[in-house]
Amino acid sequence: MYTRALDPPGDSFFLFGPRGTGKSTWLRQRLPDAHWFDLLRMPLVLELTRRPETFREQVLARPKGSWVVVDEVQRMPALLDEVHALIAEHGKRHRFAMSGSSARKLRRLDVNLLAGRALTRRFFPLTAAELDYDFALDELLAQGCLPRVRSEPALAVDLLEAYVGTYLREEIQQEALTKDTAAFARFLEVAALCNGQVVNVAGVARDAGVARPTVTRFFEVLVDTLIGTWLPAWRPRARIKEVQHPKFYVFDTGVVRGLSGRLREPLESAERGHLFETLVFHELRAAVNQQNLGGEFSYWRTPSGSELDFVWERGKKRVGIEVKAGKQWRGEFGASLAALLAEKQVGKAFAVYGGKERLVDRGVLVLPFVEFARELQAGRVLG
Repeated sequence: MYTRALDPPGDSFFLFGPRGTGKSTWLRQRLPDAHWFDLLRMPLVLELTRRPETFREQVLARPKGSWVVVDEVQRMPALLDEVHALIAEHGKRHRFAMSGSSARKLRRLDVNLLAGRALTRRFFPLTAAELDYDFALDELLAQGCLPRVRSEPALAVDLLEAYVGTYLREEIQQEALTKDTAAFARFLEVAALCNGQVVNVAGVARDAGVARPTVTRFFEVLVDTLIGTWLPAWRPRARIKEVQHPKFYVFDTGVVRGLSGRLREPLESAERGHLFETLVFHELRAAVNQQNLGGEFSYWRTPSGSELDFVWERGKKRVGIEVKAGKQWRGEFGASLAALLAEKQVGKAFAVYGGKERLVDRGVLVLPFVEFARELQAGRVLG
């Protein structure tokens, strides 16, 4: 059993995260006395459909100050209207924890997420800190950080293949997100090959044999079901024509390889770079959520080749982060970041690489992955 770094808020909250990241397990650990509505249980869904008042009756029967968990809330978005009404009528008599692995149906039905009456937290695969820094880096790159995958490494490939199949079958077919699952499956493979790169939607459409508007909609499905996220371009200097198209990242390295059909292949040098970036981005996003830091991530690139993998920005605070999978650090790796630091475009500069030595390069602190993860967890990177 892993100890997760996220602490529950004191008031009602939403908890959104991809399937299989451990949301339900965490909720049971941290809210052991809560009253549960598990919407993956079909008998409960049928009962609530027949008698919607059952939800209110059970909640009001709980003592003052009790927690109520609604697990996989996107399966019955109408329950949020009842939660909203209960909070409006009874204030903080009860606290609600509402988890979900998809925001798509909520958005499609114009659910307002309780008009700001509940906080929002995100849930991610395991971080280096939650793994107690005890892992082989290549295993994380090849198989990812989903809790069950890390708990049963001998079954990692089978579990990840089942995960991808379940995503297609349950998230896509059952939620009726698209009728053409064959086209979506082709798109997934091509999209996974674009992981960590600037996305050319027309190129993805051509390679997948799918119309461009359909590809745009399919990317929306990936984002709404929390499988992927866009990383926008950063433009610090208006006089320079920076690249403006976003990059796309899948949430977990093992899922990337599962979607691209590479799980049973050895980890190749050609894929290490983007997988390492994906892993670092996962650590960054998790830290921002766990430490409640706010801010936004972006990347920077110019047509001449200057590039920076990640920029975190909140107000006037900017942190630049360069990522290199190689075991040797070379001076040219940090040139763009060092220049931005010298120009005071970023206030702090870090580099993460696959080596073992801690270095300083023109003001850029260069760290092995585990050391970077420790600094991040301690609040010394984005703090």
